Amino acid sequence: MKPTAPAHSRKLNATANAGERLAKRVAALIPCSRSEAEQYIEGGWVRVDGQVIEEPQHRVQQQTIAVDPHASLLERTAITLVLHKAAGVPWQQAVATLRPGNHWAQDPSDTRVLKRHFNKLECTVALETGATGLMAFTQDWRTQRKLAEDQDTMEHELIADVHGEVSADALARIQRTLNDARQALPVAKVSINSANPERSKLRFAIKGAHPGLVAYLCEKAQLEVLALRRIRLGRVTLSDLPVGQWRYLAPGERF
Repeated sequence: MKPTAPAHSRKLNATANAGERLAKRVAALIPCSRSEAEQYIEGGWVRVDGQVIEEPQHRVQQQTIAVDPHASLLERTAITLVLHKAAGVPWQQAVATLRPGNHWAQDPSDTRVLKRHFNKLECTVALETGATGLMAFTQDWRTQRKLAEDQDTMEHELIADVHGEVSADALARIQRTLNDARQALPVAKVSINSANPERSKLRFAIKGAHPGLVAYLCEKAQLEVLALRRIRLGRVTLSDLPVGQWRYLAPGERF
């Protein structure tokens, strides 16, 4: 009777039969350090039998390994994503919307979508659950710090759809509420964007994130809010980004 190999020997043989780590193969192929090989792989520059693999620990055997001739480690920068949040989604849960299938096809940034772009994303700027509009998620500590430090002074532009036509008197009531020193409300400007007997649009430019403020001001003016959308955060605009989709913050774009 043939003797049975010890359990630890069987485990070692199984590991050996599974091949070697992709990072090790790439390091020998280029050649470069193991750390650099991992960065090339995570950067989406490596294909295994024609398919991009982004996991350095991926096991390979006899497959064809190819490194993009334009591969560069200079592109390993932290990224920021801009999302058009849908109404009804709590802002703390909106990060779940950030997945490859929801990437805007007309994204002008021309950035390659990579798995690592969805890791360690931070968001500090709130948006009402019932509102739609611009939200920012970032891996960049500098962007995160700016959004956090400037959250009380950065201007937010919102469009509120209200029922009926907005009168000059209603607009004046909103302004009086904002000017009431006893309430210590933030600096804000309001104007009529469009108006008709069925539905009107009010534009609010508010210093800082103040969820609930627009609804409060409209209530004071006896206006019913039908929808609310944030279209700008600092200098970054929502533009044509569809609801539920996201894009990369373009090079040169700043909050």
